[in-house]
Parts: sequence; structure tokens; C-alpha cells
Amino acid sequence: MRVIEEPKEISDGTRAVLQMKTGPVWVTWVAEHKNCRPGIGFTDVQVKGPFSDWTHVHTFRPAGTGACELVDEVHYRLPLGFVGQAFGGALVLEKLERTFRYRHAITKMDLESEGAEPKGNGRAMTVLVTGATGMVGAALEAFLRMRAHRVLRLTRNPSRPGDVRWDPSAGELDLARDETIDAVVHLAGENIAGGRWSEARKRRILESRKNGTRLLCETLAARDQRPEVLVSASGGNFYATGTTTPQDESSPRGTGFLSDVCEVWEGETAVAERAGIRVVRMRFGVIMSPAGGALAKMLPIFQLGLGGRLGSGAQRMPWVALDDVVDIIHRALRDTRYEGPLNVVAPEQVTNARFTEALARTLRRPAVVPAPGFALKLMLGRQMAEEALLADLALAPGKLLSLGYPFRFPKVEGALAYLLGRG
Repeated sequence: MRVIEEPKEISDGTRAVLQMKTGPVWVTWVAEHKNCRPGIGFTDVQVKGPFSDWTHVHTFRPAGTGACELVDEVHYRLPLGFVGQAFGGALVLEKLERTFRYRHAITKMDLESEGAEPKGNGRAMTVLVTGATGMVGAALEAFLRMRAHRVLRLTRNPSRPGDVRWDPSAGELDLARDETIDAVVHLAGENIAGGRWSEARKRRILESRKNGTRLLCETLAARDQRPEVLVSASGGNFYATGTTTPQDESSPRGTGFLSDVCEVWEGETAVAERAGIRVVRMRFGVIMSPAGGALAKMLPIFQLGLGGRLGSGAQRMPWVALDDVVDIIHRALRDTRYEGPLNVVAPEQVTNARFTEALARTLRRPAVVPAPGFALKLMLGRQMAEEALLADLALAPGKLLSLGYPFRFPKVEGALAYLLGRG
């Protein structure tokens, strides 16, 4: 589900416009807020959408000192009357249960995260975000706004108030000099898995990160009032593959195209560091979310029972849940101990075969159709298959563990169950 329009506040008569994916089709859903009672609850009534009738009552009930219970009560009717109920009733009910299971879990975790922060750490910040429309950026923006921070999106195509235009290929960034920026999160870059690696595509992957990061950092360094911190994305492919022990932040770089990209990408942040900006270089593992990335690509195949391991399945794959990524970025914006390279991966080491088994078990589907390594190399090209899918890459979150970061999802089974609303 994605938000198309939302009101500045929830009050009687305001509306939200959403788009919900049903199979391959995006369906528009317009909801109007009614019976709004601050601190108690409100009601959403469907004005336009997939149901014949839909009323959703959100209620917050006291549950002891410093706690409350969130209750969602939904009254709905499916289209086509008896026929719709007969053929879609069970499926819709299961999806609603999974949706609210996920919503309640993330609400609980986010509130617990806020409650665990040191007192006096609640100053609202203005955060400039590149790549805000991507999987990580969209989740981060929602989280930051929920925490009362102001988010400015740096985008090629400004579409709403507060958007800042930039065009890295042309060296253009229209950031007003008097705009106060407390922090910057840089996530933009050409999608590595967006297609077969031709020489032209590899050049775009490298240059999008090099040029965009250079333009951003030079602009920040030249400002009279510089941001306190820059969190810049990088990749776990910085490190060598096939190592006997997991690589932490002190380990040397590896070889290959993706290692080269990561080194250049991170190197362009040096100008911001020299200007006195605290820089955090986040080396992400495979970020897990059904909203995008690797997991979203796998889900349709596994749901049909046609999934399986990649190659031998023995290759280790560093992974991390999207919720941990967002939480770690938020902590890095505030905590000055977060600095330099940072491996953003879960502490549990899993092979591709182990991950495949966990995903199939979560979906209650078989996973007996492997993708042979030679077939992946023929389909994607040898270099892309070997570096992006078949690489044996073991990473350890050394700094995060030393900082005492409390992983929301340290185990892959728990992460998949939560992300897919299965428990």
C-alpha cells in the first residue's frame, strides 16, 4: 500500500488517498475521517475503494500506567454480495488479519524505541533525504515524520511542497542557502539489480553514486551552516568474498566491480568529513521488505511453490530487516558515536539455502525448484550472477554490537514472520 495524499492532521472531514496492490493491479482507496476524538480514537469510512462498504474504528484504551491498548474494529462487505463472500471471504479475512498483525507489531516497536531514548533527546530535526521514493527512503520518511522531524526530499522531479530539485548528471542542486538542514541521509543511486550488467549499465551504476555523492557533499561543505551529520549508503559488497570468518568494519576491501563501486562511493564523502560534518557510511546487507528489493522479487515465485536455492545455496548472504535499517539510521542521526563505516546487517549468519528454507516455511510452500548457477550466469551474465547472487559474503555488525544496538530482528525466521504478517 502507498500513500498518494494525506491530510496535515486527522480531523472530521479530512481524507486520505491510498493505492493498494491487488495482484498486479493498483486500486485507489479514498478514506474519510470521522468521529475524531483526540487521544481516544477516530473512524475511517471508505468513500471509494475495493469494498462495497468499509468502516474502520481506531480506538486507544488505557492499559495501566504509561501504556495503552490499540483496538482496530473493522466492518466491511465485499463486492458482488454472496458471490464475492463465497469466493473471496476467506482470502480477504486472512489478509486483514496479517495486515493488522503487522501494523500492531510495528506500532509497538516504534513506541518502545521512542520510550527507550534518553530524556532530552527529542529535538525535532530538519532532515534532507535523497532516494526518498525508494524502498528505504519511503519507510525512513514515514518514520521520521512520525517522530515529528521535518523531511525535505532531494529529487529530480519535485512534486510537493518542501521538495528540493537536483540533477547530479548536470551538477545541479537547488538547495536554498538560508534553508536550515540539521542532517542528511543519502540513499540515491542506480539500481544494481535493475538489469543485466552491460558496460554502459555498469558505468551508470558507478557514476550515479560518484557524481551524486560528490555534488551533495561539495554543496553541504560550502554552506555557511553545515548539517551536523551525513548518513551515506554503501554496500556490504565492499568486502572480500569466501572468507573463513565474518568481516567487520576493520576488514579490508575485496575485489570486483561492486567493491570498486563501494570504495568510490564512500570516497566521495571525504569532502564533507573534511568540512567537519560527521559522516556515517552504512554498508548494507540485503535489506528485507515485501515492499521492494530481493524479497519482493522472490515472493511471487515462492508463493506459487516454484522457489528454491540459488546455485549450490552454500553461499552466505548478509541480511537485515527494513525496520532495523530505519531505526539504525535514526539513531545515527542523533548519536555521535555512530561514525565512519558501519556494517548494517543482522548478527545471524545464514546461507542462501537456509534463507530459502525459512521463507518457504513462513509461506507454507515447498521450495524444491533450485536455480542452477550456470542458468543464472546465462540469464544475467557471469559477473552480475557471481557478484550479486552467488557471492559468498559473510559480514558481522561489529560496531553495532559494540554500541549495544538492540536488533529488532536478529533471526531470519522472526524477521520473515513479522514482515509477512505471519506471527
